[in-house]
Amino acid sequence: MASKPGERKTQILQTLAEMLEQPHAARITTAALAARMQVSEAALYRHFASKAQMFEGLIEFIEVSLFTLVNQIAAAEPHGVGQARKTVSMLLAFSERNKGMTRVLTGDALVTEDNRLQERINHINDRIEASLKQSLRVAVTNGDLPVDTDISARASLLTHLVLGRWLRYAQSGWRVVPTGHLDEHLRVML
Repeated sequence: MASKPGERKTQILQTLAEMLEQPHAARITTAALAARMQVSEAALYRHFASKAQMFEGLIEFIEVSLFTLVNQIAAAEPHGVGQARKTVSMLLAFSERNKGMTRVLTGDALVTEDNRLQERINHINDRIEASLKQSLRVAVTNGDLPVDTDISARASLLTHLVLGRWLRYAQSGWRVVPTGHLDEHLRVML
């Protein structure tokens, strides 16, 4: 029975993400990916022109997933502090559920890959910080934070909290969960 269009591409990306879940995984080759899927490397290249394109597909999935959720939070939560809190919580919970994608978000899986992939991750991080700034602006406008709040500094701090927790989670071999003590830390930061 033939696969539906796009189904094989999705299977390739899911398998790549699963392979990235191995703590301290070595560089993933197309040969290893093909072997894991029990197909030829040529079969992979029928769907993706290069391994970089496979990682781009994974990054695209991550970006769409994260910012769909960020936008849903902003639409559903009228309070800026609540938006920031829920956004940070969601980003860390996403990481906890998607270990392989966490290795992509931290850049760990991209070290030996095309530099433009890390640039895409940097763009995601910039968008995260911009979203948090917007939430903090709402908080100041609503009177939930003082008017003299340094929105840029606070958004940067929250972004670095997320990035640091993602990194610690990956480097610990998935032992140090990113959501640990989160409520206490956010209470201090917000």
